[in-house]
Amino acid sequence: MPATITPARNGTTLGVELADDKKTQALDVALAQIEKQFGRGAIMRLGEASARLAVEVIPTGSLALDLALGVGGIPRGRITEVFGPESSGKSTLAQHIIAEAQKMGGMVAYIDVEHAMEPSYAEAIGIKVEDLLISQPDTGEQALEICEALVRSNAVDIVVVDSVAALVPRAEIEGEMGDSLPGLQARLMSQALRKLTGVISRSNTAVVFINQLREKVGVFFGNPEVTPGGRALKFYSSVRIELRRTESLKQGTQVIGTRIKAKVVKNKVAAPFRQAEFEISFAPGHVGISRESDLIDLGVEMSIIKKAGSFFSYGELRFGQGREAAKDYLRQNPEFAEEIEREVRAIAMKAREAPSSPAVPAEDDDLLSE
Repeated sequence: MPATITPARNGTTLGVELADDKKTQALDVALAQIEKQFGRGAIMRLGEASARLAVEVIPTGSLALDLALGVGGIPRGRITEVFGPESSGKSTLAQHIIAEAQKMGGMVAYIDVEHAMEPSYAEAIGIKVEDLLISQPDTGEQALEICEALVRSNAVDIVVVDSVAALVPRAEIEGEMGDSLPGLQARLMSQALRKLTGVISRSNTAVVFINQLREKVGVFFGNPEVTPGGRALKFYSSVRIELRRTESLKQGTQVIGTRIKAKVVKNKVAAPFRQAEFEISFAPGHVGISRESDLIDLGVEMSIIKKAGSFFSYGELRFGQGREAAKDYLRQNPEFAEEIEREVRAIAMKAREAPSSPAVPAEDDDLLSE
């Protein structure tokens, strides 16, 4: 009977396995040392951290904007910048986000650098003013230190800073009128954001910076508009929302609202460059972002609501002749409005889950650079 020859184990494979074992042991020692020095959770595998890294959001008050953001609102534990020209609804949007956070049981703070907060308007929007923490600091340094203290407390769910353009450095306030202090505000923002960004992530606080627009002198080609405060806020923001007023809404000769176009120019939590439109109403009794207008626009766009001429219908129900009548019907029938909202969200969810080419979160580097 012939002898059975057993092949020798491959020396190269054995050497690779031994090398891999040594690498694994070395990595385990390094991980243990890091956790001992910096605490548990300082480093971990992404799969283990997936629950912690899931994006929590606070709704904006506009269903159309929530859908454009891709995650249902502004992300917690990150920085959001809302910018635009004057009277474009920046403060109104920020106050709606505060009202939504309060509805979720959150603690909110408003750093009113512009000293322009109107309690009666905030209350009409839906903010519980008795529970709102408000600060009206004298200098930019004071405002950002207050923001840092609130975030470090881990007790505040959202902090709004209104606005970056009004963050005046202490040296400028103490100096003479007309003193040239180039780059002072940009350096202040850069230093503050370097300190804030890590703390914001650990505390899971949403921080919203409102910003204005300026125009560069001597720009003949391209967009001359820039946001004050340098480039730091653009880089540290996970979401940047640009607001523009498109038209005034009139009833006869009286202006009863304004229509706003929002563009998500940067988004690190979903696909960027999506757009949304919503209405801000000035009418007594329903001041602020119009939920009913959002439902009509999205319902018509998704073919949930049929529009024939000036008539709006849902199934066999014709519920309004003219936009204002349709909005009034939705306002007076909240169950009907909720049914339409559920259908809108269901269709949006299906569209989000549909297979498509992956979008790389990015920002428009050519837009509003300074």
